Amino acid sequence: MTHRLRTTVLALVTTVGVAALLVAGLRSSGEASAVPGLSFLPGPSSTPVDSAASREGDLEDRTVSVDADEPAVTRLDPALRDAVRDAVAAAADQDVEVRINSGWRSTGYQERLFAQALVKYGSQEEALHWVATPDTSSHVTGDAVDVAPTKAAYWMSQHGDRFGLCQAYANEIWHYELLTEPGGTCPDPEVR
Repeated sequence: MTHRLRTTVLALVTTVGVAALLVAGLRSSGEASAVPGLSFLPGPSSTPVDSAASREGDLEDRTVSVDADEPAVTRLDPALRDAVRDAVAAAADQDVEVRINSGWRSTGYQERLFAQALVKYGSQEEALHWVATPDTSSHVTGDAVDVAPTKAAYWMSQHGDRFGLCQAYANEIWHYELLTEPGGTCPDPEVR
């Protein structure tokens, strides 16, 4: 292989590899794409997946119902799952479908998400704005749920407090935790 061809191949492989890591980071974080009209929040799917990733809480770019037989859902704190179930029913009465695109996560899965964020954002300080470490993540303890699609997240931001569900972080409209009593007042979302 000539030097010029080898250089071109190396540049292409590097570009594709970096792009794949960035896309994986965006998909796993639930963050909307910076490209207008392109979203990484997956659409509805009810196909169960029995894989190592699924057993770690990775929904593998799928959204599921609050009744899905997936560790990401079944390992949620029971009070959180009940509150989400009640919110899903109320949203459905207003023609809003609420799906789960992340819930409980294993420590290993959370470690991988944080490592991807380090690559994506270039520093621990910036990565921490989007992804918690395994020892601070409420997903690892089963105390957080991310909802999709965006319409559902907006519905939750307006009505979640009726069920005790509050948006925990100002920059994550999709991330909800039980932070008040049903009908109570949610604390202001944390800026991180």
